[in-house]
Amino acid sequence: MSITPTRKQFGKRLRALRKKAGMSQEELGFRANLHRTYIGAIERAEQNVSVDNIHKLAKALKVSAEELFK
Repeated sequence: MSITPTRKQFGKRLRALRKKAGMSQEELGFRANLHRTYIGAIERAEQNVSVDNIHKLAKALKVSAEELFK
């Protein structure tokens, strides 16, 4: 699976918002009910994240799903 620019940008944005919130990958995973290794894989653009998981991540970070794509 190749790393696409969209996944790379999304991963960078997720990492930035997570760090801004002062959360570890483990804490974000706990709050979003996702495994911490999955969070890391998203941030490294190794995973193609689903719409459902985007919603979970946004809710856990207390931002809109749209905010994850800015």
